Amino acid sequence: MKLNLLIISLAPTLALLMWIYIKDKYDREPIKVLIRLFFIGTLISIPAIAIEDILLRVNINNSYLNLIYTSFIIAATTEEVLKAMVLIPYTLKSRYYTEKLDGIVYSICITLGFATIENIIYIFNGNYLNVFQIGLARAVISIPAHVLFAINMGYYLSMYKFNLDELKSRRIFLVKLILIPIILHGLFDVLAMIKTTWASIIFIVYLVYLWKISLDKLDEYTDYARRRFFRLKRKKNKYKK
Repeated sequence: MKLNLLIISLAPTLALLMWIYIKDKYDREPIKVLIRLFFIGTLISIPAIAIEDILLRVNINNSYLNLIYTSFIIAATTEEVLKAMVLIPYTLKSRYYTEKLDGIVYSICITLGFATIENIIYIFNGNYLNVFQIGLARAVISIPAHVLFAINMGYYLSMYKFNLDELKSRRIFLVKLILIPIILHGLFDVLAMIKTTWASIIFIVYLVYLWKISLDKLDEYTDYARRRFFRLKRKKNKYKK
């Protein structure tokens, strides 16, 4: 049974890792870099658990304020800030970070490392009778949501790295790469935790919106990678002549 639980825990994150690796088909990053980022993401779970445990000790009597505090501060801010603290310094100095799509790929790898540990904790601590339901819900909703937050973080990381013209604009991108994933993550958790019909409807609408804006950003950078690849290929062929 333990092996089954491990497979359920690992399958969705490994599948998404394969998906983004295939998506980055024009100028793939070295596998060793992606594996390293993935394992760095798993290590982030250690301080995240410790910080969240401390923050959970704060007693807030108002149920609505507690919901916002739990969603935006304990979960979203802790997790997204820790990811950004690793992602920004580690990737910006990487010699492999040569195009905009790389920022999204790096962000997703770190996030999936973190999400893997989170998934293992949820599934191994769940009731054996509903562990498959938990695994399915997380595979279909929670883990892809983490990837969508990561797409937004990576998108603005590349905006920061490659838009060198204005210092003010770069600072805004730096703020956005932290703030926007926190907002998206916090909203996701709030709507997921409200157990009413209207909240469920809004949650579904929000998921559609989240997928749309995130995949649009991914498609923008994928198209940029394609155009860059063929531009460099044409230049190479020209010099050969």
